[in-house]
Amino acid sequence: MSDHPPSFQPTDAIELQSVAASKIIAVSLYSSRAEVTRLYKIAVKTGLNQVNISGLPNVLETESLRVEGRGAATIHDVTVSTAKGEHVPTTSPELVALLKKKEQTQNALTRCEKSIASLEQYLASLTVEHLDFSKIENVMDGYNTAGEKLDGRRSELTEQLKALDVEIESERKRVAVPHENDKLRVRAAIGVFAEQAGDIEIALIYAVPHATWKAFYDIRVDMNTKDDPIKLIYKAAVTQNTGESWDDVPLTLETSTPTFGLDIPELQPWNLDVMRHIGSNKSRKRSAPIPLMSSRMQQNDMSQRRESRFLMYDEESSAGSLGGSEPMAFLGASVTSKGNISATFRVPGRVSIPSDGEAHNFTLVVLSLQATMSWVTVPKVDTKAHINARITNASDYTLLAGTASVYVDGSFISRSEVPAVSPKEAFDCPLGVDPSIRITYHPVIKKTTHSGLLSKTATHTFNQRITIFNTKSLPVSRVKVVDHIPTSQNAQIEVKLVNPALTLPGNVRLSSNANSRGVNAATPQKIVVSKEPEVVAQWDGVDEPDCVPESLGLDRKVNWICAVGSQAKVTVGLEWEVTVSPASLQVAGL
Repeated sequence: MSDHPPSFQPTDAIELQSVAASKIIAVSLYSSRAEVTRLYKIAVKTGLNQVNISGLPNVLETESLRVEGRGAATIHDVTVSTAKGEHVPTTSPELVALLKKKEQTQNALTRCEKSIASLEQYLASLTVEHLDFSKIENVMDGYNTAGEKLDGRRSELTEQLKALDVEIESERKRVAVPHENDKLRVRAAIGVFAEQAGDIEIALIYAVPHATWKAFYDIRVDMNTKDDPIKLIYKAAVTQNTGESWDDVPLTLETSTPTFGLDIPELQPWNLDVMRHIGSNKSRKRSAPIPLMSSRMQQNDMSQRRESRFLMYDEESSAGSLGGSEPMAFLGASVTSKGNISATFRVPGRVSIPSDGEAHNFTLVVLSLQATMSWVTVPKVDTKAHINARITNASDYTLLAGTASVYVDGSFISRSEVPAVSPKEAFDCPLGVDPSIRITYHPVIKKTTHSGLLSKTATHTFNQRITIFNTKSLPVSRVKVVDHIPTSQNAQIEVKLVNPALTLPGNVRLSSNANSRGVNAATPQKIVVSKEPEVVAQWDGVDEPDCVPESLGLDRKVNWICAVGSQAKVTVGLEWEVTVSPASLQVAGL
């Protein structure tokens, strides 16, 4: 065995065309860019090999390029450059032939025009001195025949020229289109030292912009079932215009959005000073504006993930099966990682996405979800009953914000917006208007009484009735009716809610028989109005997940939660008093 190390003299360079010599084994797609992993199988010789890979995308972010390998070899250096663009042809044999034919046609038209002019000149030169009168008829007949022939020829040649111009313009546009490889001109030169001749694998991992994906959904609601009435079809619209086609690739979608140097905001000093009077009009002006907050934004590159993803390459592709009259099985996406911040999941099977800038849609998964159905009406504004589903995301998937097509019992209802929803989180989905729930907003009944001897006080009592009629063949468990009472903006006007007897936060004073009237002492903002049918009155917002108890009732909005049987009616009442002192005071808005 020789003690001398192998020669470091470079062998012949290995020239590879990226698309032909490699295969994309992984694509991780973010909201604004993609990370592509290409695998090359290369035969190297002992010593230093210069591997030149051409045909990489022009938009490749060179600072993101990583080279990883497997085999008995060492990577020495990596150089990235941009090759000169290939010559873009400006002509073609077809274009040359068309231009020649146009020239010939133009010459023929010129000759035709000259013949017509000569004929006109000849006829104008004839006089009685040169032509016998008896021959005039023959001359005129000959002139007309020759003229008609020449006119027809001129029209034919003119139409030919127009058609040739169209063909020439079309051919010029065709040959002016840049060569496909004009978008693939980045070149990577990799020095590889091999201890012995053999085959090695090299993976190039790089980021490219002009690639994105957006989530959108189909939400299908079955109103006749209580167990998992929602089917949410999670879809992805993938668009890429990177210059290289993604053919038969495993695609991973990332729900996280890379940030670019986002720093924690810093509070700037907040100074107070005495206002100074300027001029005789004593107008006031601050000495300086008060900056409240500033943030520093810097642009950075997408964080690089260091795992050797190409080492996990699997040659086997996923495949579904067809069987007789059985419905086609659906292969759902798999969650490869999940957490409190983001999730990553793999599109089922392998996909092909050309570099065309068009949206290519894929179904990720079909989720069966639970939902609480409710009918909401604000009859003072509109007596329609709107259906709302509060859907709980019981899956492992993070739902990104996107549009949703909503179908109720197979019929398209509306387009809605799905917010960003984490696993186990709930969100509201409007399902349109239900005409079978009929709301009647009865005319308000008003009574006025006066009291006091010296200082008269007027008390106006208002009574508002609202009726809910369920014309369905099935009972409805939750109809939410929203109304409100006025708010006083003056100490001489007092507004009091009489029925339902809800208490404002901070003013909880319940009598000893409060519970006998259906008041919950622990939560005075809820009152059981009726047990059969079940009707609960409460301050609006008490059942919201972000409810702040101290703020309930401040906007004076009240709602009732009603259970309404099939073909049944429920009536709720709202009563309030407005006391005005003195009674002669004119109240706006009453």
